Amino acid sequence: MEPRKRKRPSKAGQKESNVQAFSVREFFATFPNDDACLTRVMEVRFGLRHTCGKCGTETTFHKITGRRAFACAACGDHLYPCAGTIFEDSRTPLQTWFYAIYLFIATRHGVSGKELQRTLGVTYKTAWRIGHQIRSLMEKADGFEMLKGHVELDEAYVGGRRSGKRGRGAEGKTIVMGLAERGGKIAAEVIPNVKKETLRGVVLEKVEKGAIVSTDELYSYNLLEGDGYKHGRVKHGEKEWSYYDYRHDAVHNTNRVESFWKLFKKSVASTHIHISEKHAERYLGEFAFRSNHRHMRNAMFDLLIAAL
Repeated sequence: MEPRKRKRPSKAGQKESNVQAFSVREFFATFPNDDACLTRVMEVRFGLRHTCGKCGTETTFHKITGRRAFACAACGDHLYPCAGTIFEDSRTPLQTWFYAIYLFIATRHGVSGKELQRTLGVTYKTAWRIGHQIRSLMEKADGFEMLKGHVELDEAYVGGRRSGKRGRGAEGKTIVMGLAERGGKIAAEVIPNVKKETLRGVVLEKVEKGAIVSTDELYSYNLLEGDGYKHGRVKHGEKEWSYYDYRHDAVHNTNRVESFWKLFKKSVASTHIHISEKHAERYLGEFAFRSNHRHMRNAMFDLLIAAL
């Protein structure tokens, strides 16, 4: 039996957000046309002045009128900054792409394909493709970093059709696992089941040894202490939501990761209606990216452009 002391509320992971929004007016002032968008891509990927790959001269590059290309001032070699990016071979205007990216960072609940279709004035097929390309870009921009310190774990069931059955074992749902570092990043991924081997594998891959780990009472988490983690279980079945563990000098709860799942589920239900297991990983990456960078809203746009 685990030693427990008087329960007390946790403030870990809760920060005051002093975010200044990147308004629509500021967006169109910054990117009034395709040329301004192309220049930003060039600046981020190569720089308007750099060493030419053909002649080896450090020089400036100038925009070529009517083409998505820049020319070396020394030798005239052409450079296409959109090559190898999500913009390559796309007939959709760059400003439309940029505005779609802006919509993804300006919302907490995501953007559906139908909403992109109406807002951008494109076909649904184009809107669907743009949305998934941006989600992939968000996954890439977030990168991978081992979680450390104090990490909360919680699995959830999302998607599927409405039925009388809820919770673990509900049919037609996708099983997902979330990991939230106190004061740090959130990671989430689709998992095939909630067996010990599956959950243990995710933790070993994403959480540093020696970290404090908080979970609910799910039996599959029992192996964590043997793997070098300081494990504490919150017994939700006994109406316990938080407790102080003197062994680790830590407050065990899963509040932050549960808040992430609450937002994700409500967003899926209200914005997307339904997401398939095939594409669930992309939606998880999108929401994790926004959660991880919510305190740097103005820089979030440039972070995505830099990930091109």
